[in-house]
Amino acid sequence: MISRRHVLAATTTVVATAALPTVAQTPPLAKLKFTLDWARQGPNAYTDLGKEKGFFRDVGIDITIDRGFGSGRVPTDIAAGTYDMGQGDIGPIIKFMAQNPESDLIAVAIWGDKSLMGVTVRSDSPIKTPKDFEGKTLAAPETDGGRQLFPAFAKANGVDMAKINWMTVTSDLREPMLVQKRADGITGAVTSTSMSLKNIGMDLPQQRILMYRDFNVDLYGYCFLTTRKFLAANPALVRNALKALFKSLVYANNNRAESITVLKKIEPLTDVAIETERQAISYERMVISDYAKQNGLSVVDPARLVRVIRTIEDAYSLPPKLTPANVYTDAFLPPLAERRL
Repeated sequence: MISRRHVLAATTTVVATAALPTVAQTPPLAKLKFTLDWARQGPNAYTDLGKEKGFFRDVGIDITIDRGFGSGRVPTDIAAGTYDMGQGDIGPIIKFMAQNPESDLIAVAIWGDKSLMGVTVRSDSPIKTPKDFEGKTLAAPETDGGRQLFPAFAKANGVDMAKINWMTVTSDLREPMLVQKRADGITGAVTSTSMSLKNIGMDLPQQRILMYRDFNVDLYGYCFLTTRKFLAANPALVRNALKALFKSLVYANNNRAESITVLKKIEPLTDVAIETERQAISYERMVISDYAKQNGLSVVDPARLVRVIRTIEDAYSLPPKLTPANVYTDAFLPPLAERRL
């Protein structure tokens, strides 16, 4: 027999349950594997800053950010599916696209208006012009963007590549080779080479930097990269990732000290002074230009992109086949207002 007390208790439970508010289920964050082009340093501190500030979470993304090992390695890793997206100098990426047409790669933003690539020698070196490199030894990793673009620099200036001696070293040994005079020069992005040399005792006045762009090689700088397959399967994810990446870039430019503080938290051995200067070089020499200030980031001039593509194809004696549409799409960019510095 059911007692009156049991009936009242059951009724109370039903009423209490019905009175509970409905809790909205938050959709799970989409996973995104992202590779940098180099070590965690001032120029790419914006990515970790954006993650710290919640810019990726706000658009539904759980991003994993890993260090890279050169812009020449980035397209290999993304084409292989090791990473979903990444950043790197577009020069080596175009080279990879031209040599591997089946790679399925596509740049979804080109936010570096000027190239940072160059070759550095000692200030007391007899090397003062591109032709002076003939018969000399240059040190760099094989995946270094500056090394991969050196043929374009050489061809534009009549340098015989057969007379260049290359010393293949790991990224941590590149600068010591120049300091120890075991190499006559080193290639790479000036943000990386100049500050790393300064950090081990060779300050800027002791360096002579021959920027490729000062010697007839007009290239774009950094881009964001993915594959067409990933893009087709995850258009909203890529669109949201770009929204967060550009928000991070712009915010870091306006809050540089804050971004270095986040970098220091993630990499405790960070030299704040060095990385602050390295970050400033990246923004001032690559990202911020008269064109970018007037038009915004990733507003690409198709005619210029054609010239960049042809320069790289010509440097490697590749048939001219890539078009801007093969290399780049602007269809997933955030609104222009979100891409102004």
